[in-house]
Amino acid sequence: MKLLAITSCPNGIAHTYMAAENLQKTAEKLGIAMKVETQGSIGVENEFTEAEIAEADGIIIAADKTVDKSRFVGKKLIETGVQDGIHKAEDLIKRFETGNVPEYKGDLKSINEVKDERKSKQNPVYRHLMNGVSYMIPFVVVGGLLIALALALGGEPTETGLAIPEGSMWNKVLSVGAAGFTFMVPILAGFIAMSIADRPGLAPGMIGGYIAANGSFYDSEAGAGFLGGILAGFVAGYIAKWIKTWPVPKMIQPIMPILVIPLLASLAIASLFIFVVGAPIASLMDGLTSFLNGMQGASSVVLALLLGAMIAFDMGGPVNKVAFLFGASMIGAGNTEIMGAIAAAICVPPLAMGVATLLNKKKYEKAEQEAGKAALAMGLVGITEGAIPFAAKDPLRVIPSIMVGSMVASVIAMLANVGNNVPHGGPVVAVLGAISNPVMYFVGIIAGVIVAALMVNVLKKNV
Repeated sequence: MKLLAITSCPNGIAHTYMAAENLQKTAEKLGIAMKVETQGSIGVENEFTEAEIAEADGIIIAADKTVDKSRFVGKKLIETGVQDGIHKAEDLIKRFETGNVPEYKGDLKSINEVKDERKSKQNPVYRHLMNGVSYMIPFVVVGGLLIALALALGGEPTETGLAIPEGSMWNKVLSVGAAGFTFMVPILAGFIAMSIADRPGLAPGMIGGYIAANGSFYDSEAGAGFLGGILAGFVAGYIAKWIKTWPVPKMIQPIMPILVIPLLASLAIASLFIFVVGAPIASLMDGLTSFLNGMQGASSVVLALLLGAMIAFDMGGPVNKVAFLFGASMIGAGNTEIMGAIAAAICVPPLAMGVATLLNKKKYEKAEQEAGKAALAMGLVGITEGAIPFAAKDPLRVIPSIMVGSMVASVIAMLANVGNNVPHGGPVVAVLGAISNPVMYFVGIIAGVIVAALMVNVLKKNV
């Protein structure tokens, strides 16, 4: 038997390659030939040839973002989430041995097949949201780094903080960074809509996201922000998808995806935001931003505790991404301290587990000790998923420990007013100059790592 597999996660970093490695090793153990194509942050790697697809007995797609399946028409195909590729690889492969796999027929599916496929998909709303987030993040990262670079190298101290002289080169760099942020909401909305309705949803989603981000369309000083962008993406996507189902004459069908659907869906989403929901959502975002900016003392500690716990709870999963997206949106609103607390929390789980394996090797098997070295490297560049192997094996001891550690780091960073201009975490963002008050940033990380490492080693038994 010959199988092909595709793995892809929203960020295209850790889960993509963990699922690929696990599927490959499991196939080798079962004596089955398998090639795995990864669709990660650097693009497609190990891409299938037409001959390989023709010879394959089946396809496994373990992905949390939209994957083009058009080349697999006529092949037996399983589509599931990337977590199944990590944790249920053997079950997926053995389904081909039992013959319990449907044939992918492209656009020729029956109504019942479509319904069955929808039921089998995991968290479609989360999948669409993460598709938008994965495309949005590079714009925010580039924008944030350019702003941080301009302030660090071109900023001059004033009574209210740093200011960049008008007309200077660094003022231009600051403007370019700000331009990167202006794409954040339109890109988020556009690729949410595209995930739902394919290419016909892209233009309506981006137009809806742009309108959501610009309050001038509905007489508001502030836009509807990322909440408005998410709503615009989903509404535009589902409107476009609905229009695709309309019965139209054959002569009109060729222009439906490039003209009719984008035009009607764009008019619908624009009307909805301009006349109905734009202003209320903008008011909600104004209130939320004011509330967060006004948080001092005990209230800021509560927020930091909550964000730190969410970041560590599922290490790159849905709960983690909610906190992350919230922090990224606050950068655009001018509140970088939220992301500062989140950035400190992000790297604690992998760093803590790496340190824990070094502190007491008796509590970890050889394979876990090797995983600890990898976790240290991943933690340095802010990849929370480095702690997943430990949490998967011993969740009741590991997850509470890393949550406590991340909460400690987040609280220290929040109380020290650590700011972060980039939606990412770990020591790497401080090295790149995106962190204000880097000393306390590192103090928070070190404290969180020590607490989590000691706690998990106290709870774990010797192997």
